[in-house]
Amino acid sequence: MVQAMDDGVAAYSDRVVAAVLGYAELASIALGDGLGWYAALAEAGGAGLTPSELAAGTGTQERYAREWLEQQSVAGFVGVVQDAGGEDAGTAQDAGPRFMLPPGAAEVLLHPDSLTTLIPMVRMLWAGVAQLPELLQAYRHGGGVGWAQIGSEARESQAACNKPWFDQRLGPALASVPEIHQVLSREGALITDLGTGFGWSTLALANAYPGAAVVGIDIDEPSIEQARKNARRRGMEGRVTFRLADAADAESPGSQDAVFIFEALHDMPFPVQVLAAVRAMVKPDGVVVVMDEAVADVFGPDGDELERLMYAYSLFICLPDSLSTPGSAGTGTVMRQSVLEGYAAGAGYSAVERLPIEDFSAFRFYRLHL
Repeated sequence: MVQAMDDGVAAYSDRVVAAVLGYAELASIALGDGLGWYAALAEAGGAGLTPSELAAGTGTQERYAREWLEQQSVAGFVGVVQDAGGEDAGTAQDAGPRFMLPPGAAEVLLHPDSLTTLIPMVRMLWAGVAQLPELLQAYRHGGGVGWAQIGSEARESQAACNKPWFDQRLGPALASVPEIHQVLSREGALITDLGTGFGWSTLALANAYPGAAVVGIDIDEPSIEQARKNARRRGMEGRVTFRLADAADAESPGSQDAVFIFEALHDMPFPVQVLAAVRAMVKPDGVVVVMDEAVADVFGPDGDELERLMYAYSLFICLPDSLSTPGSAGTGTVMRQSVLEGYAAGAGYSAVERLPIEDFSAFRFYRLHL
């Protein structure tokens, strides 16, 4: 019995140590990103950089650069350059170790338009963790921590996470569902993107369906301002419109051919009211599509890595943001299909259909039938 208890303690201890390492290494990635160290290593290529070269090239301190490079090497995020004889380059007495980015690292850390980019995920989680004192107060006494308090880092990182997928995959994904594609292809179709954020989904819809009039709507003013800038940079000002508005005041009743809510419903404090407003603004033969996280159908303690990641987002960002509004439903990031079905039924929809769109990042598409 004593041995069994000891084994349990050891196993639990190992799990906590792994979590501590994950937390520390997440922070170390944020350091390397914020200081431009990964970018400098990528530019150096296979020749790599010594700590002094990295520090000099980025305007940072050599002692910190050396500690970070060694830590990154031990953690497996950077490699040590090998000389022709197969020995570490650091064995030469007149030169320190030279460090380089291993194959694949730049695609994940430095290419914002790659479907495999992960640095926005690091930035977003770190933005939430940085609010820990305020989160502790909210967890103890109620209320939350809203987007305005979390700051621009969260807005920017969420937009950056989704941008490559909207740019490269949204059009083909919607075109793969005939009943959705047919509605969106109507000449002069009116399409609303509710919760547009920085506007990448709205711009992608406009690109995929040039005959439609597409409007992006959000209640966050900084996001709408950035969405307008993004449209100007792409030369699409005349093709899309961005408006600061609430769902209840977004569009005239029965006017829209399609309304989309991309990864935003779970953040909304009053999802039933929003879905009811959407139902009112859509034509009888229109479509309503919600894209949200592809979490498991039911809670289980054996959840996979996606489940764990979504709970992390929920703890530090999405749930506190939602609960910052009094009376909020407090959905959180882990919005299962049954929860969405409950919201939809409360808003007067007849059914929720899971659309056959697969392998679209960590998301799932639903059609809400009127």
